[in-house]
Amino acid sequence: MLKKLFQTLRLPLRRARPPRTTPEVLTSRQHPLRRGQRISRHAVSVVERLQQAGYQAYLVGGCVRDLLLDLEPKDFDVATNATPEQVRAEFRNARVIGRRFKLVHVHFGREIIEVATFRAQHPQGDEEVDSAQAARNESGRILRDNVYGTLEDDAQRRDFTINALYFDVTAERILDYARGVHDIRNRLIRLIGDPEQRYLEDPVRMLRAVRFAAKLGFEIEKHTAAPIPKLAPMLREIPPARLFDEVLKLFLSGYAERTYQLLLQYDLFAPLFPASAAALEQNPEYTHRLIRQALINTDERIRLGKPVTPAFLFAALLWPALPARVARLQERGMPPIPALQEAAHELISEQCQRIAVPKRFTIPIREIWDMQERLPRRTGKRADLLLESPRFRAGYDFLLLRESAGDDTGGLGAWWTVYQEASDSVRRQMIRELSSKDAGEGGQRKRRRGGRRRRGSNAATPVSDDQ
Repeated sequence: MLKKLFQTLRLPLRRARPPRTTPEVLTSRQHPLRRGQRISRHAVSVVERLQQAGYQAYLVGGCVRDLLLDLEPKDFDVATNATPEQVRAEFRNARVIGRRFKLVHVHFGREIIEVATFRAQHPQGDEEVDSAQAARNESGRILRDNVYGTLEDDAQRRDFTINALYFDVTAERILDYARGVHDIRNRLIRLIGDPEQRYLEDPVRMLRAVRFAAKLGFEIEKHTAAPIPKLAPMLREIPPARLFDEVLKLFLSGYAERTYQLLLQYDLFAPLFPASAAALEQNPEYTHRLIRQALINTDERIRLGKPVTPAFLFAALLWPALPARVARLQERGMPPIPALQEAAHELISEQCQRIAVPKRFTIPIREIWDMQERLPRRTGKRADLLLESPRFRAGYDFLLLRESAGDDTGGLGAWWTVYQEASDSVRRQMIRELSSKDAGEGGQRKRRRGGRRRRGSNAATPVSDDQ
């Protein structure tokens, strides 16, 4: 499919060169994109309206890239030389959002077309510009980026070559400033500019490189990849709320298992999940198997159009770090369920300092883990009460995940699988068998304890009624 596509593009294969200030222009004869095919009519409307108002406007970035790859774009973004205030003045259904990056969202029912003003690289050391519109911290990370520029400026400040493609829907031409089509053809993720400097400006670009490589099945170009392991610790400087959004993009886009492998390859997993990374070192086979299987299951659910929840995902990613903490608390004399709850609170609190997982997810995470201690307790009415719990299904699925990773639960998952589908009479029989088994084991314990007492009484002086 890709080979056929680039035969349509009619472009020669050539070596990548430094970014240019004048674009390579691909006419409609050199690419397959058409304004009336697979492109949102609302996005076309926004571009045309801005152009009619005298502004430059193009579809840009991921939507152009995905269309060239014959993929369905997730959304459509527009780049323009109109300022956010000028864009808002053209559309009654628009609002300006953001502080770090000022953008305009134009609403068409449930569809949102995001419009960004052309931006320029702001000079370091220019106090007037930095204080008013853009700012960097001491390490060079960009804190605000609202320095506006030309189309050429905008192309140079974009992160990856494959995202620096501009499609003019009116003329049906593509403007390629950074050899993005070349890198799409060669299936490469390549940063524009000096990789180390670009990562210092925004360390999240390391995660974006991994995400695009996983999603598109591309390789990260060697110069783009080289600084990542060294600079990976810089992710600790990123606000936890932003990292939460980035982690959802990494693991809930249908390519989670491949993403996980790349995070490990480039030492990016530990800055995101330090406790889980430590567990991976201590018990690599089990930890890797459980996380990998959870991500494979997540990818499959997304492929089938089934719902997925971040709570289950984070429960799986963090679980390998939990048992050792529970064991330490139990060694101090704490009962199993309180020990689990205390260890869970501690682990989640630590993780939220790195990735700000909202409370609406941390509560279900703890409930899923709590179920792992309650599911073995099935005698009497407990099994039916557990079955009625709103967290039973997630807890049961998590139990099966643990078993698939190698946890020995004594056939607990199979028991619950049968119990859910069994008739009431069969369920009662299953409970009686559990009770009989427990009674038999309890009787043996009592006889052992009683035997010890009898041996002790025989050695003691008998007590008479007279005394």
